[in-house]
Amino acid sequence: MIRKDRHNFHETTKDSRERWESNADYWDAWMGDNSNFFHCNVVRPHTEELLDIREGDLILDIACGNGNFSQRAAEKGARVVAFDYSEKMIAHAKKRRYSFLDRISFHVCDATSRRELMNLEQNQPFDKAVANMAFMDIADIKPLLHAVSDLLKPGGTFVFSTHHPCFARPDDTYLTARFHEGIGIRGQPVLQLYYHRSLQDIFQTCFQAGFMIDGFYEEPDDDREYPVIIIVRVKKGR
Repeated sequence: MIRKDRHNFHETTKDSRERWESNADYWDAWMGDNSNFFHCNVVRPHTEELLDIREGDLILDIACGNGNFSQRAAEKGARVVAFDYSEKMIAHAKKRRYSFLDRISFHVCDATSRRELMNLEQNQPFDKAVANMAFMDIADIKPLLHAVSDLLKPGGTFVFSTHHPCFARPDDTYLTARFHEGIGIRGQPVLQLYYHRSLQDIFQTCFQAGFMIDGFYEEPDDDREYPVIIIVRVKKGR
């Protein structure tokens, strides 16, 4: 049952994870081996432009789902460390990306836990990190941004996409951070939790983690004047 206080994000991670466990099989079947139309045509083009995957890159794939983008990066020559907090989703990822497990390692990890995130540290810093349409699903992005900053090499980049908070506004609010229930894919078994933050909140958290913004897109879907997502590249200082 969703809590009445829709501003207290910190106590909702367990609830959110349980909902994703309930939805994991449905989402995996819907996304399939190659992802869906929205990801391929709205999210992916500018994400790949900003991420600029190069042969030999070590990339952290945050909230990787069933591993669609992890495989995409591996096909471009990257080595990928990918994680999600849904055990079922990671099981699907390992099954679907079986032939890429020499280039992708999948892990169960909570993006709100700095300790768990730092356990993903490799024998060298990450070159890049990516989070496709995940910020609005994460109760607390501060530990994630600080951990990613620590895990990246100096000058490393982090590309993330999320709902455009100016246009996806629960209860017609914008500046007030709050969470609400919603549907990502029609027909999914249970509602998931979405976490609304203003652009100011998102960007200030990036700055506090030592990032500067050096790439930004507002991407529409059906209505070319109505951006539904933002795609942001932040860079770690040297």
